[in-house]
Amino acid sequence: MDNGKKVLIIDDETDLCLLLKGYFLRKGYEVFISHSLYDGIAAVEDIKPDILFIDNNLPDGAGWEKVPQISTAHPETFICLVSAFHPAPPHMPANAKYSLIEKPIGLADLDRQFASL
Repeated sequence: MDNGKKVLIIDDETDLCLLLKGYFLRKGYEVFISHSLYDGIAAVEDIKPDILFIDNNLPDGAGWEKVPQISTAHPETFICLVSAFHPAPPHMPANAKYSLIEKPIGLADLDRQFASL
């Protein structure tokens, strides 16, 4: 069951990436994973995902610092800001589609956020 939509996960936690991958594969999404900010930003440009999960604390930088630019360049992408801490979200463009999800993330959290998929 392929719905033609794509999810990109930029996070260095393998277990979380596997949880998200399994969840979205069952919903028919094509899933891409990057464990670094550098590779993830390049993947955004190549993949143009429908949904982007991006962690704030990545080995090579703060993911959320790139989110306003990503949202401006790809306004159709729904961005899920992920963090184990409670930082304030970045200033986002007025038309940005985004949410904040705190770790740990479980299936119930995903169902609440994405029940309409």
